[in-house]
Amino acid sequence: MMEEKKTLSPEDKKMLRSVFWRSWTMNASRTGATQYHALGVIYTLLPVINRFYKTDAERAEAIVRHTTWFNATMHINNFIMGLVAAMEKQNSEDKNFDTNSITAIKASLMGPISGIGDSFFWGILRVLAAGIGISLASAGSPLGALVFLVLYNVPAFLIHYYALMSGYMVGESFIKRLYESGGMRLLTKASGMIGLMMMGCMTASTVKFKTIVSVAVEGSKEPIMLQKYLDQLFIGIVPLCVTLLAFYLLRNKHVNVNYVMLGIMLLGIALGLLGIC
Repeated sequence: MMEEKKTLSPEDKKMLRSVFWRSWTMNASRTGATQYHALGVIYTLLPVINRFYKTDAERAEAIVRHTTWFNATMHINNFIMGLVAAMEKQNSEDKNFDTNSITAIKASLMGPISGIGDSFFWGILRVLAAGIGISLASAGSPLGALVFLVLYNVPAFLIHYYALMSGYMVGESFIKRLYESGGMRLLTKASGMIGLMMMGCMTASTVKFKTIVSVAVEGSKEPIMLQKYLDQLFIGIVPLCVTLLAFYLLRNKHVNVNYVMLGIMLLGIALGLLGIC
């Protein structure tokens, strides 16, 4: 079992800074279904491999070890890179170290790490940043796009950096304890729930539908406005139904997202031309 590192030496910091900047290119590499981001992982870990292994044979063995399939959510995947870097260091110092554990820990953490990362980055942070940015832009503010970029990229940059550092410092023990105690499952579930809540808020605030259809009633001076009764029934009921229909088509019927978007656009144009909304 690896021991937690309390401090980083100047050499460690220099190496990790190099790994940090290289890691931004990790998800840019695609080498087919059998390796996926493996080349990006190798490029990211080259400073680690070159530092801890002295012979070409040792370096070649380490590179081959990381040609296995790898895919995890950007930014938080740096935790795995930090952890792997710490394990590679221990392997270079301990002749009895089981190198299979390096590949195993990568494979075992991709799912849980991605479960948290996807929920947070794609389901919470991106939606929240986009919602605020769109709200500003729809109000005519030119800061909408800038606010979106800042709200998303600043936390992503910080997590990208500190995930790497924490992975290298805490080693394998932290994530194993979290997984065995059930904390990982709880964190994943909580992230998913928050993501769904943010999607609901996003739908209510940005998906608009106001019909101008009215019905004339004999004996009444003013016609009955359909929108008024829809709001009394359930505010935002039409946007909610459209969103749930899109979700149903995407998840259950596996309809291409481009077709769904095109259908909603055509529906909006048709309703506008017919004078319904």
